[in-house]
Amino acid sequence: MASRKPSVSTLSYRLAEVSTMASSNNGVSALFLLAVLLIAASQLAAGINSAVYGACKTIAGGSGLIGVTFCIDALSSDNRSSNVGSYKEFAVIAVDLLTANATSTKSEIDAMLRSSGGGGDATTRCLKSCQAVYGGILQAQAAVGAAVKGGRFQEAISSLEKSASAVKECQDGFGKSNVTSPLSVENDDTFQLAELIVLLIRDEP
Repeated sequence: MASRKPSVSTLSYRLAEVSTMASSNNGVSALFLLAVLLIAASQLAAGINSAVYGACKTIAGGSGLIGVTFCIDALSSDNRSSNVGSYKEFAVIAVDLLTANATSTKSEIDAMLRSSGGGGDATTRCLKSCQAVYGGILQAQAAVGAAVKGGRFQEAISSLEKSASAVKECQDGFGKSNVTSPLSVENDDTFQLAELIVLLIRDEP
């Protein structure tokens, strides 16, 4: 298996750890600490596109909606991000990621419902509700993509906020029915991707 590049969270931890060493251990060579910091910084630069990192720190940091690491991981998963120069271009990538995520999640829900036999238990009822939610998201995505590319950002934001709200209701439905959601990860990804696009086009310079 190929070696994995260090994540943002791992490198942030290393930097914090070294900083703590510097403040608590006066016997540690300042040059040694500087070398460690430079190595960690170079690993970060090698593993993460600077434009992606900068955009995610700006729009996601303190947003309360999505995590910086999620933003970086999502955008970095598409090779197009290495040649992007604007938030709008990042948003186009995120639209495609949301469409792919919604498509795979809908397929998962369809498979779950087929295997359940279409019974009337609480989980099945929730899955049927979520099936409709994801069907609606997918129907809206073509228009969202066109709106983002065409610079009609308010149109896109309105649709994306509806999608984010709908997927939250999908997730909350399981809790209200006192059953465990089999879609927690997928719903969280869908919500964050929708909000990522909103933040990108809302802050487009």
